[in-house]
Amino acid sequence: MTVITTAQEGASALAEVIRGAERILAFTGAGISTECGVPDFRSPGSPWMVNKPIPYEAFLASAEVRREAWRRKFTMDDHYRGARPGRGHRALARLHEEGRLIGVVTQNIDGLHLASGIPAERIVELHGNGTYATCLDCGLRHELADIRPVFEATGAAPVCQDCRGPVKSATVSFGQAMPEQAMRKALAMVAACDVFIAIGSSLVVQPAARLPVMARQTGAELVILNGEPTPVDAVSNLVVRADIGDVLEAATVPQ
Repeated sequence: MTVITTAQEGASALAEVIRGAERILAFTGAGISTECGVPDFRSPGSPWMVNKPIPYEAFLASAEVRREAWRRKFTMDDHYRGARPGRGHRALARLHEEGRLIGVVTQNIDGLHLASGIPAERIVELHGNGTYATCLDCGLRHELADIRPVFEATGAAPVCQDCRGPVKSATVSFGQAMPEQAMRKALAMVAACDVFIAIGSSLVVQPAARLPVMARQTGAELVILNGEPTPVDAVSNLVVRADIGDVLEAATVPQ
């Protein structure tokens, strides 16, 4: 394991890995989006601690809790309204354009990888997507732009226009089952990659945190790019603890 703690040296080492790669898989966590104004979950003072996500069973059990969940949802949305893809997102989009990136598996719900230009079919959102909502009964998609004005005018949690079932942000809540199709797709990408780059994730949330270990076990080169140590560092080929945007931008911009 090689550990680098400066952005310049980290970018140079990562660029060398990228040059030798044909099938890169990126795994991203909150750290790739913080420079875009999207707050992460665990930092001191995080607004997520004030507007904590409500567990799935509690959401289902009470209309009052569903109203509170939507209040918190829109409060958090206001914290990063207008967020745009950052340097890390754009760097991965460049790797896709070069044909080196087979996909992005993300724990994030902000939709910024799609906004960066990476096609939806190359993105696996393990924790869902917070930019729209779905009916929990029939699965119909609902747009937040339609939900919010009605919610703010009435205070009532939204129900499906087709089946009258409860409507929830299309994210995976605590206690809610992980999407099986997304996990299967992620596992297929892990099996196909020759380089796995974990970016901005603490790698403590399961089952997603198992993916870099699985990639290493199948022979892929494993790179960890994160500001803090992770439980997976010890089995990695390269660990870079430096600013994510600085490293990814410098490592992927054509020389």
